[in-house]
Amino acid sequence: MGSYQLIREKKDARLRWDPQQGDVIVEGEGKNLSLSPRIEVITSDATSNNNDLELSFQKSPTSPLSTLPKSSGDHGGPHFRKSKSGGSARLLSLDIFRGITVALMIFVEYAGGIYPAINHSPWDGITLADFVMPFFLFIVGVSLALAYKNMPCRLTATGKAIHRALKLLILGLFLQGGYFHGVKNLTYGVDIERIRWMGILQRIAISFLLAAMCEIWLKGDNKVNSGQSLLKRYHQQWAMAIMVTALYLSLFYGLYVPDWEYQMPMDISSSEAKIFTVKCGVRGDSGPACNAVGMIDRKILGIQHLYERAIYGRSKECSVNSPNNGPLPLDAPSWCQAPFDPEGLLSSLMAIVTCFVGLHYGHIIVHFKDHKVRIQQWLVPSSCLVLLGVTCDCLGMHANKVLYSFSYMCITAGSAGFLFTAVYMMVDVWGYRHWTTILKWMGTNALLIYILVSCNILPVLLQGFYWRRPENNILTMIGVGPKK
Repeated sequence: MGSYQLIREKKDARLRWDPQQGDVIVEGEGKNLSLSPRIEVITSDATSNNNDLELSFQKSPTSPLSTLPKSSGDHGGPHFRKSKSGGSARLLSLDIFRGITVALMIFVEYAGGIYPAINHSPWDGITLADFVMPFFLFIVGVSLALAYKNMPCRLTATGKAIHRALKLLILGLFLQGGYFHGVKNLTYGVDIERIRWMGILQRIAISFLLAAMCEIWLKGDNKVNSGQSLLKRYHQQWAMAIMVTALYLSLFYGLYVPDWEYQMPMDISSSEAKIFTVKCGVRGDSGPACNAVGMIDRKILGIQHLYERAIYGRSKECSVNSPNNGPLPLDAPSWCQAPFDPEGLLSSLMAIVTCFVGLHYGHIIVHFKDHKVRIQQWLVPSSCLVLLGVTCDCLGMHANKVLYSFSYMCITAGSAGFLFTAVYMMVDVWGYRHWTTILKWMGTNALLIYILVSCNILPVLLQGFYWRRPENNILTMIGVGPKK
């Protein structure tokens, strides 16, 4: 099948490319239309605001179809290239969604201490801050679906994905392993025996790698023209997501958690160290002390490698100023000062599932070009996820960010779907883009902003400039740094 060239003798004619049917539809009042070998499509990609295509017209040559040259990839369809007036291969709503997430991260980072209602929940329940991590994981999945829609070589793509994941892991260990001590401590460096192995960037790296491997190797080749055929094409990925979920639930509710001990302070060489014993001996407990998430981290990573300022230190049992940090109550339980990693091994399994949800939303972008169809295909799973999560929470499987519970995953992933759909409608459908400049910049520089702001790199750098004594720095002057 050759490509086609259109002779247009009536300027009012309008052509529209139907990507699902593979046809060029003629609209308008043009009547004298004839086909001979070539139609050139100026713009059509995942970011176009509709299915209308701009086409260039040339006078038809007298030579027959067989005399026109064909490219090696010519299959008789339109030839796609970018339009001068638009047509980027990148959905603007992706960057805007990521920018909103970065802005939310900065807001809760600095306002959370002032307004406890938006700070991370001490244990069960979801606050505004608890949506940040799932939103990042969700957009990782969406981006992967677009990045790997055309792969010249699976082995090359696999190598690049592994390399990228390793860079995130190493960066996470450096930034969150304990090397930087924060704005309250003018020292740096970390004892390898106490380095924190897990963290936010490490969790993103693990989720990214597994989702990328599935996107590269586990997908069918059947044509997608409906929601059912989309599920069929990626049924192996859905099977993997179900297996990961089943593994999390079986370990969380099936493992026996025995009694355990820890000492304060964590420095073993301290002569004043006090040993605390935590009584458990249960299965399926979702409380701070005796859950399987903490037990696995203590057994595999080692308690000395966990996050020392556990989130449950702000709970009513552990703080007289709850939901803020404060002194221990007189009847505080023994586990209040124990380390607990909010980005642990078992909880990262459900974080991976959030990436799979994002992959599905990205697949919808790849295979459906009509705005209405995309929105419908997004709203249905978003509604189902939120409804399922709320139902599970009401039945006793509480939404918990630290444990990354199944209900928490459902609610936050569904909420991410709703927000992404709203951003897509505003930016890519209705064209409200005048307010997006800053958010787009933040979205395209998300990692840099996270490193500077959330990892305290900017405050640590500012502390390097002082007057006579290290304590006399800019942060101290504005009331952020350590006091004299």
